Amino acid sequence: MPIAEVSAGVIMIVIVLVALPIGAIVFATGAGGALQEIGKGDFAIEQEPRPQPGTSAPATSGAVREEEIRQMVQARSDRAVARGEKPRDVDSEVAELLASQRPSGLQADSALRKEVRGLVIARNDRRQRQGKKPLDVEAEIDRQLSELENLGQ
Repeated sequence: MPIAEVSAGVIMIVIVLVALPIGAIVFATGAGGALQEIGKGDFAIEQEPRPQPGTSAPATSGAVREEEIRQMVQARSDRAVARGEKPRDVDSEVAELLASQRPSGLQADSALRKEVRGLVIARNDRRQRQGKKPLDVEAEIDRQLSELENLGQ
């Protein structure tokens, strides 16, 4: 069969058979990144990942916590004054709130707290030898004691 007698159908089949593998290779190499980008962009709703079970919020120091409570009680007193009521005794309310939130259960057990402190300090020494950042001792003690309290739940 001479070249001049090749029909249009045969030419189309040859083009498809040549272009199909080339297109598949280009798609496989280029689409991998495109598939990862689906749902992202200027109009995407990006949310923070949910915390994993067993993790807790970062612990705040007692002074910061007391100051935040004081600000809350002071704001409540200021709103009462604005409504025409008598001002509240901020210091006594703060002391009452702090006293009602003292540690209880395992948090109040000083012997257990001392033992956990020793374990945390030993863990920090090991972390420092490994070149890792040491943990905040008080926050780690609180975290471990709260995990122990929540074991049965």
